[in-house]
Amino acid sequence: MAEVSRAPHADGLGPIVVLDGVSKRYSSAGPLAVDDLSLSVRDDEILCLLGPSGCGKTTLLRLIAGFERPDSGTVTVAGSVVASQRVWVHPERRRIGFVFQDFALFPHLTVLDNVAFGLARLPRDARRKTAAEVLDLVGLTVFKARYPHQLSGGQQQRVALARALATEPHLLLLDEPFSNLDAALRGSTRDEVRAILKRTGTTAIMVTHDQQEALSFADRVAVMRDGRIEQVGDPVEVYLTPHTAFVAGFLGRTNLLRGAAHGPVAATAIGPVPVAQSASGRVVLSLRPEHLEFVTSAATADVTAGGEAPPDAGAIPRVKVLRREFKGHDVTFECLLLGGGAAEHAFAADQRLLVNASPDCPATVGDVLAVRVTGAAVVLRHGAGAATPGTSTRPPPATSAEQR
Repeated sequence: MAEVSRAPHADGLGPIVVLDGVSKRYSSAGPLAVDDLSLSVRDDEILCLLGPSGCGKTTLLRLIAGFERPDSGTVTVAGSVVASQRVWVHPERRRIGFVFQDFALFPHLTVLDNVAFGLARLPRDARRKTAAEVLDLVGLTVFKARYPHQLSGGQQQRVALARALATEPHLLLLDEPFSNLDAALRGSTRDEVRAILKRTGTTAIMVTHDQQEALSFADRVAVMRDGRIEQVGDPVEVYLTPHTAFVAGFLGRTNLLRGAAHGPVAATAIGPVPVAQSASGRVVLSLRPEHLEFVTSAATADVTAGGEAPPDAGAIPRVKVLRREFKGHDVTFECLLLGGGAAEHAFAADQRLLVNASPDCPATVGDVLAVRVTGAAVVLRHGAGAATPGTSTRPPPATSAEQR
């Protein structure tokens, strides 16, 4: 398989992209779409900008590409300032590739000619040779004479990627690149694109509102909210140790609990909960549904519908199942924490809990079950995030179109 050389960094050192105090407002009376944001992207890195519609992630991508001018701050690409109060480099001179949400292929051009389109600086034979090499890289050589309408969605996506890579960009930007693909095709195409980016050593920034997509595709994830970055880190770190309730809830379902921490343990409505980092005083915790489990032993709880816990249940908290969501690989139960025993706590009023279980779990709506904690909770920063402790959170529904 052919290899395509990547554009070298201007000086071989430092990050490919640096944003320093960048802000953008679309109207004088409107809110900031990007608010004093600073971020750097390392060489060979894949970074995902993740957040709800309207959080500013697409605007940030457009500021890097040069489709928008920042109101303040500096954008540096490959060691050169491309946007500031005094400097402005036009998009076509930034050596940045862009893969659009709708692929933006030319319907009247063949696959080969679509890929060769951005190589106008080269002689015709060199253009076609380079385009053929990149098509080989993405596994589409046999389709070079076809037109876009003769390809599947995944194949069109790889043509768009090939066209962007053919120009040997410093950086590749991808705006919701998989959102137009059906669910069955999205995962395989995502894996193929990531493999191609890694094989070519391409630095890339992708915008998405799909949590699973960001966590599986990126080397680092930057979670955005209201024009700012709420948290940035590798996917495992951001998922397992969210800084705020917003990050915890946006990256997946979680349980938010108030408690009083004493070193490695916090007293909560569901009893003592281990915490990932020692803390002291009143805290808000994030506890993932996979870190709770039902106790189905007859010695601790009656799993029959509407059953009551026996007198010797002791300190084990009980919940009533309100909703059951079967997802094939597992089941998520939404439960109401019941009073009594150790579960009787100042913060226990209307406490909802999410519990993940295996698909063969027999529990159903109306059952009363004992629960126990199987993993550590994370202490969240005070005053951060919009969710209210005492509730369970889930990611917002996916949208078909991304707002600014």
